[in-house]
Amino acid sequence: MIITLKDGVKKEYASPVSCKDIAADISEGLARAAVCAKVDGKLVDLAHVVESDAAVEIVTLKDKEGLDVYRHTTAHVLAQAVKAIFPTSKLAIGPTIDNGFYYDIDFQTPITQDDLSKIEAEMKNIIKSNLPVERFTLPRNDAIKLMTKFSEKYKVALIKDLPEGEEISFYKQGGFTDLCRGPHLPSTGKIKAFKLTSIAGAYWRGNEKNKMLTRIYGTAFAKKEEMDAYFAMLEEAKKRDHTKLGKELGLFALMNEGKGFPFFLPKGMVLKNILIDYWRKIHTREGYVEVQTPIILNRSLWETSGHWGHYKENMYTTKIDGEDCAIKPMNCPGGLLVYKMNPHSYKDLPIRMGELGIVHRHEKSGQLHGLMRVRCFTQDDAHIFMLPEQITDEIKGVVRIINEVYTQFGFKYHVELSTRPENSMGSDEDWENATNALRAALDELKLDYVVNEGDGAFYGPKIDFHLTDSIGRTWQCGTIQLDFQLPQRFEAEYTGEDGQKHRPIMIHRVVFGSIERFIGILIEHYAGKFPVWLSPVQVKILPVSDKSADYAKKVEAALRAEGLRAETDMRNEKIGYKIREAQLEKLPYMLIIGDKEKEDGTVAVRMREKGDIGAMPLGEFVAKVKKENDEKTIF
Repeated sequence: MIITLKDGVKKEYASPVSCKDIAADISEGLARAAVCAKVDGKLVDLAHVVESDAAVEIVTLKDKEGLDVYRHTTAHVLAQAVKAIFPTSKLAIGPTIDNGFYYDIDFQTPITQDDLSKIEAEMKNIIKSNLPVERFTLPRNDAIKLMTKFSEKYKVALIKDLPEGEEISFYKQGGFTDLCRGPHLPSTGKIKAFKLTSIAGAYWRGNEKNKMLTRIYGTAFAKKEEMDAYFAMLEEAKKRDHTKLGKELGLFALMNEGKGFPFFLPKGMVLKNILIDYWRKIHTREGYVEVQTPIILNRSLWETSGHWGHYKENMYTTKIDGEDCAIKPMNCPGGLLVYKMNPHSYKDLPIRMGELGIVHRHEKSGQLHGLMRVRCFTQDDAHIFMLPEQITDEIKGVVRIINEVYTQFGFKYHVELSTRPENSMGSDEDWENATNALRAALDELKLDYVVNEGDGAFYGPKIDFHLTDSIGRTWQCGTIQLDFQLPQRFEAEYTGEDGQKHRPIMIHRVVFGSIERFIGILIEHYAGKFPVWLSPVQVKILPVSDKSADYAKKVEAALRAEGLRAETDMRNEKIGYKIREAQLEKLPYMLIIGDKEKEDGTVAVRMREKGDIGAMPLGEFVAKVKKENDEKTIF
């Protein structure tokens, strides 16, 4: 039996061997660090026995999959602790999430945040006991009987929903057994650092008609130091909360009269328009044309596009003249109608069509969050219609734009290739061709990427770009979706070199994603301290007294004449008060204007980061700020 390891090394075994033994055979250190394994790409427990030739990879906590397994085992420890303290509670589901896990539980008597310390203490006892975590399987009827014996009605429901013939597995640790696909850590003692963080309400299966359960959130890390750093990051994130800063800086408002529909205030509109102007400049340079399509379109369009069948629960619908219509959740169908208005030749392609389209999507009220999750937003959309042989070059062109934009804002990023989801349309051949085309483009660009199985759009695979902000959090923003389906469904055509009609290939892509959400990310990334080119007010002019007010206005006019954004605080307040107020606005520059500055034609400059930097001639200061603005200096 030949075992092929991750680095290509082959090991021969005379008889079946466990993944744990394979790890020990490689090195003692790897055996100690091992969490689980991959056998022919499938995650399995270390106890899993390999019985024939296979590719085997030992997974540790340095791998994302290893950390997920670690956290999922911690979720099981949480469930075991809850059952020990609250025996009448009923367990629902306990998956991992970004940076942690949760477990949904039906408590006979509601618990509070204060109960978490008691549960944590019991979890520590379970971890200290170093209980082996053992997997076993049962036939369907026996699995139902076991969970019925334990009075776990939610587990019974989950088992009944599993497809006939699917293997039903359980994990046992001490006297506790839970339904689970796995894999898990070999023992509870492997858990080194965890913390329960909060509780919330959650409907069973996410359905508002079902019972409200209690969701306990937690996190777990390989080392205490890593967990401490995570909580320090969370504290910093609170200070940067865009909903708080957005209100303090006068950028946007959230009102009960329009839940999920943010109000942009004058300064927020300045910021939004700066981003839009920047977007337009880049796309004009890159040969994009801009269109605008209607916000409301009729049902037949959405049936043709597939949205009515695949996305209707997220759409707002209405009737106009007795006809079913929907407010658009996406811009692409309208873009296809624009493409079809005129006949096209292969010589016309690629056509790069941009649209700053306002879209509406019905998000549940509990999922709304500031500008990050809204019901109405502006997509910086574009659709590229192209020949099959143009796919790689066009994808490379989009990647180049995305890289330029993210670099401009000081973001690092990583890339994911998202493949066919369960709820998809189109043939296997089209999906394979589209996925291979994206993969080939990424390989040609020599971009590192990870594969995110099953997370593509319903009409095609995609490349997702995940930004890393200044405190280490990631945000999914840009995306490139390759679509063979909609051109077919809309019967889009071009005349080929052979004189015959052909279907174009279509790329859907965004750079910012949602301009509103991108603004929220920028607020938190910069902690409200925008670089000069993005700051809604770049310079605040603070006259010391009414005597210098006329010169202050002259300074403002000089700045505005160069296209810079300046305001003068003419209030009858002491200069110290004005400075403190301006500091709260996190402005890049303040100019103190007194009798001496008026007489000398200078300005006394205070910078946000450096404080008082002394006086300089007005013309020199204007030139300095204009240079920073024009060059889009980040810091």
